[in-house]
Amino acid sequence: MDSATAPLATVAAAPDAVNEKNSLPPSPSESKKSFNMNKLCRQVSIESPGAQVKNCVFNFFVPIEDTPEQGARIKIVCAGACYRRRDRSASITSMSSVSSDLSDYCPSITSQSSPAHAGVREGSFFPGFEVAGVIESLGSKVTEENNSGLRIGQRVIVYPFDEAPAGYAELLVVPDLKYVVPIPDSLPITVAAMLPTGALLAMNAVFKAQEVVTEMLKKRPTEEANKKCKILIVGTGGLALWAVRIASYHFASTGANNYIDVTVASLRDEGFRLATEIKNVSVVQWNECLYEPQLIERTKNVCGGPVDVVIDFGTTSRSLHRSMHCLNKGGVVLISDEVAEKLLPKFSRLSVEYQQQIIPISTGTVEQLRELVDLVADKKIEPPPHSVFPCEQAAEVIQKLCNSEIPGRAILRFHDVE
Repeated sequence: MDSATAPLATVAAAPDAVNEKNSLPPSPSESKKSFNMNKLCRQVSIESPGAQVKNCVFNFFVPIEDTPEQGARIKIVCAGACYRRRDRSASITSMSSVSSDLSDYCPSITSQSSPAHAGVREGSFFPGFEVAGVIESLGSKVTEENNSGLRIGQRVIVYPFDEAPAGYAELLVVPDLKYVVPIPDSLPITVAAMLPTGALLAMNAVFKAQEVVTEMLKKRPTEEANKKCKILIVGTGGLALWAVRIASYHFASTGANNYIDVTVASLRDEGFRLATEIKNVSVVQWNECLYEPQLIERTKNVCGGPVDVVIDFGTTSRSLHRSMHCLNKGGVVLISDEVAEKLLPKFSRLSVEYQQQIIPISTGTVEQLRELVDLVADKKIEPPPHSVFPCEQAAEVIQKLCNSEIPGRAILRFHDVE
């Protein structure tokens, strides 16, 4: 086995936790279905432990296809604690990218069976969407004229394209170079690993919020033309902290801060402290010990009345219900399209009654990801706090995330290239 396919540094699972079937090479008929798969590479699945199996770290070998003619194969160096899946219709709830998303909104995680081990509830830490690494190989038809400036050994991140494989493996095959985004030397690869999903989703939400506000201002009566629009960002986990930082920069650079006020609804004391570090942002603490009417009244007092737009990164009915009560008639709530499928049917009647809109927000575009890389590399947008752990500590990281013991984001390092 060459260095590109050497086993990951030891995220050891208990012997009875390894799926022996998945350790076997594919049969000849299987390997010819769509691609040539002439290598095996180690895959790590980190899942929420079930009642019968306490170990949540699994290792097994999977076949890896040859580098596509017009694509690349990426050797993963760091992986963020990814929180979302693109295949929502058959989605498997994955571990949140942010500790607060787990502790504040997900007291229990229920989902489908694990592909790695029967009876284990899937909570895959690595759905394959939030990774940073180096280019291991380029396709046979990639030339100097069409390589988009990419080269073997270059540090990159990968846009979460639709066919991205579910489950972290040490090699990731990308069918088209348009999904591969280079990162400059000034950007640490651990920070880059946070950008492809969480930060990108936050950026897209902020951009959409400004679009909504612009349309609202066009419809305002003349006597209210100078009245500022109010945006409430719910949460102080990684998603919300990215959104606050991106909004602070974006609104200032576009002049939108002249007509937009931003408030953060903080879910924890630690988040309250972090949110107050951002300039020109008000903070209201959502203490879950209080009754809903008290929290809603407290929020309106801090915001100076009902808000016009809510960016809600919560994952429960309770969060969305509270957000709608803090919203003006005619207001808009922006939620991730990951939770929209579950929540929209429940709130469609209420949104009509309140004359409000609930709009799902997608991850974002490749162009936005490239812009985000430049902004973070140039330090125009500061990343939220994050902690880096060696892959050997994966099981401990999971436990700490569930107990909200890791501020901001958790990043696992699998290879050392810096």
